[in-house]
Amino acid sequence: MQKHKDQDESNWLSPSTFAQTYFHGTRADLKIGDFVEVGIHSNYGQNNKSKYIYVTSTLDAAIWGAELALGAGKERIYLVEPTGSIENDPNLTDKKFPGNPTMSYRSKHPFRVVGEVSSWQGHRAAQVEAMKQGLEKLKTQGIEAIED
Repeated sequence: MQKHKDQDESNWLSPSTFAQTYFHGTRADLKIGDFVEVGIHSNYGQNNKSKYIYVTSTLDAAIWGAELALGAGKERIYLVEPTGSIENDPNLTDKKFPGNPTMSYRSKHPFRVVGEVSSWQGHRAAQVEAMKQGLEKLKTQGIEAIED
């Protein structure tokens, strides 16, 4: 297994790809072996350069990620593996869902794309529109969806 330059050996998971499954919902067009890295423009909020990579262990949360991502690209969900330590996503776990039921995480270390979920069912259009309106309302109140 090839090691990425930012890989944190002290927290490296076993080489088994599916030791823990993480999903990343986006509109980016990635290939197997690509890295999802910090410093790229975020899929959310004001499209600032990201300080963290966000992932989840639930397909439903990844679907929301893909559906709410900025841009016109195809909605995609990738299976990714961490190259370093990860932490609970404080945007959800501390503020909205104590105990992390969405199983949402973030890391400053890249995630390697190991697969793509090619068949998934998105939310109803009315649900997506309601979520977008809710996020827009928060934005007008000065509350960003992601605060990193």
